[in-house]
Amino acid sequence: MDRMRLLTALLVPLLIGCTTVMEADQEPDWSDVDPPSLTPASETLFDLIEMPPPAGRIPAAVYRFSDQTGQFRSGGQNNFSTAVTQGAGSLLTSALVESEWFRPLEREGLQDLLTERRILRQVQDQVPSLREARLIFEGGIIAYETNITTGGAGARYFGIGSNEEYRIDQVMVNLRAVDVNSGEILASVDTTKTVYSHKIEGDIFRFVRDQRLLEAEAGYTRNEPRYLATRDAIYSALVHLIVQGIANNHWRLEDDDDVDHPIIQAYWQEHMNRRDRNSAIEDDS
Repeated sequence: MDRMRLLTALLVPLLIGCTTVMEADQEPDWSDVDPPSLTPASETLFDLIEMPPPAGRIPAAVYRFSDQTGQFRSGGQNNFSTAVTQGAGSLLTSALVESEWFRPLEREGLQDLLTERRILRQVQDQVPSLREARLIFEGGIIAYETNITTGGAGARYFGIGSNEEYRIDQVMVNLRAVDVNSGEILASVDTTKTVYSHKIEGDIFRFVRDQRLLEAEAGYTRNEPRYLATRDAIYSALVHLIVQGIANNHWRLEDDDDVDHPIIQAYWQEHMNRRDRNSAIEDDS
């Protein structure tokens, strides 16, 4: 009984704090609100920006890089919310800028650019011509699979219980580099990124005295942002595409000896391992 009284003494203040209602004339405390900040970098981004420099930056354009999955988010009040970000084109453009391998040209908002140039021509006679792209990047988010793996565990004893659940989703991205002069697809890469969700809950439901019921619950859920997972998949696809282009002589390094750079070798080895696995599967079939 002493242990139960101690548990009650610990939980009651927590419950009271959680159920406190803010008065109408009380101002909210914003001191603990995080200020805006840059999106956190990931290991894949560091791989991209630490690539050895190219012989020259290649003018490239992105017209369309969109959600091709047709997937909608399950659950919640709005079932028509898409499962993945609709800003994949902006993510790819940012990746091209970060890489310093390409010189991205504005094409997604081309109509706005042309309108401003027409206005400029009315003000001054000499307007420089638009720069042409040598490459066009195509592709998109081609799959979003939910519940690839699910699981959990739980236990309850004498009105006290807890459980843990996890879920793994997966997003897949395709990225292609197209030669503007010939229309040839120079490289095509598919990358996948897992999306983790983790949930832990605990609760108490029991009588501590006659007609005195103690009920409490607590827990947390951690969901990896789909936006960040999609971004990492795009970054990874771009690094793989650069490495494959180097291997196939579509573009060159500033220093040919940089082909032995650890990042290039790691991504090329991953590409070769995938090819070997595919060959082994074909041989078995």
